[in-house]
Amino acid sequence: MMFSKVIIAEDIDGLNLAVVQALKDLNILEEQIEYAKYCDDAFLKMRKAVQDEVPYDLLITDLSFVEDYRQKELKLQSGEDLIAAVRTLQPNIKIVVFSIEDKPYRIKSLFVEHGINAFVMKGRNSIPELKNAIEKVFTTEEKYISPNIEHVFQDRTVSEIDDYDLEIIKYLSLGLTQDEIETKFKKINISPSSKSAIEKRIGKLKISFKANNNVHLIAIAKDLGLI
Repeated sequence: MMFSKVIIAEDIDGLNLAVVQALKDLNILEEQIEYAKYCDDAFLKMRKAVQDEVPYDLLITDLSFVEDYRQKELKLQSGEDLIAAVRTLQPNIKIVVFSIEDKPYRIKSLFVEHGINAFVMKGRNSIPELKNAIEKVFTTEEKYISPNIEHVFQDRTVSEIDDYDLEIIKYLSLGLTQDEIETKFKKINISPSSKSAIEKRIGKLKISFKANNNVHLIAIAKDLGLI
C-alpha cells in the first residue's frame, strides 16, 4: 500500500513531471496524482476533495512560486501560506516540502510551527531523496530532512531565538535606534520594553551569533532566514 491521492503544488513543469515519475516509481498511479501551479488552486482542489469526502492524503509543495499576472489576485502567495491553510483544513494530512530553501530558521519553523513531515532540498540527487522521504512519511511517524541540512536541528543558536529576539532584529534591520524600538515596543505592548532590556538582548544576540556590530548581526540573521 502507498498514498492513494496526492497533490503537487509546483509551478515548474519539468519538476512536476519528475515528481510525478517519482510517485509512479512508488506504485502510485497517475490518475491518483494531481498538481497545481498556484497555491490557491491547490488549496481549492483540496477543499473540494474534503467536501466530496475523498480527501488527498499527501501534499508535496514547493515554497516559492514565480510571480506572474495572477499574483495580485492570489490569497496564498507561498508554499508556507498553503501549508498553514491546509493544516487548518486537514490537520493530519502528510506534507512533504520540496524546495531550494536553505535557511535554517525557516526550515526548522516549517517542522515546529506547521508540522510538516519531510523537507527535501532540490538538487542533483533530490528525486531519489524525495522517494525516500515519501516512503518514510508513509510508513512511519518519523520526520525526514535532507541529509545535507540535518544540522538545522543541531544549531543551538537558531533554536534559542524567540519571538522577542525576532522583533528586535526586525526593527534593527528597518533602521530603528534602540530608543525608537523602546517606543515601538511600548506602543504595541511588547515586554520588556525598556531601552536597557533591549540593549542587553542585542548584546546577547551579538555574542550568540558572534556578530561584531548591529549591521553584522542583521546580515547573519538574514543568512539564517530570521528576517
